[in-house]
This record gives sequence, structure tokens and C-alpha cells, in this order.
Amino acid sequence: AQKVTQDQPDISSQVEQSVTLNCQYETSWRYYYLFWYKQLPSGQMTYLIQQYSEYSNARNGRYSVNFQKADKSISLIISSLQLEDSAKYFCALSELTVLEVIGKAVQKPRA
Repeated sequence: AQKVTQDQPDISSQVEQSVTLNCQYETSWRYYYLFWYKQLPSGQMTYLIQQYSEYSNARNGRYSVNFQKADKSISLIISSLQLEDSAKYFCALSELTVLEVIGKAVQKPRA
């Protein structure tokens, strides 16, 4: 069974600082992706960053993650907080397809 549990701190009053959002997950999958999204006040979901289970910590602009596979945890770190960062944040888990697993096997992660 797959499960994702996360906290939801108030980040609206920490402009220019950084904040860390934590997510714990459970999975029986061997290869998987973890994603972070934010939900805007309009309800629109916006993709932020993804983490492949076999790679080291991902980074995307002001967003980075602290991925601890052994602990089954992934934290989203948002640096230099802006007013537009005030939103709800969601952690999601997805299994790789067979073709994705094959593709990853012949790729090398970027430095």
C-alpha cells in the first residue's frame, strides 16, 4: 500500500526567509517519483519539483529537496520566500512505468 503524510506550516509571514515542509511516505514500489505541488488560491495546482527514488537531492530554482530514502521522507525547502509562495503545498508519489524504469537504467543522473 502507498501512503503520503505531510505537515502544513504557515509560511505567509516569513518573507525573504526559507522554510522546510516535511513529507513522510510509505510504498512497496521499488522505483518511484516523489513530487511537490502548490495549490494557488484559485485552486490551480502548480508543479514545483520532482525526485526520482534512485537519484540524489533534486533542485529547481528556489526549490530543493532533502530526500531520505531510508527514512522514507522528503522535505521541500523553499528559499527566499515571496508573497506568492503563500499557498497550500502537496507531496505526491507515483510509480514508474516499465518503460520509464528501462529508460532510467540507461541514463546517468546529471551532476
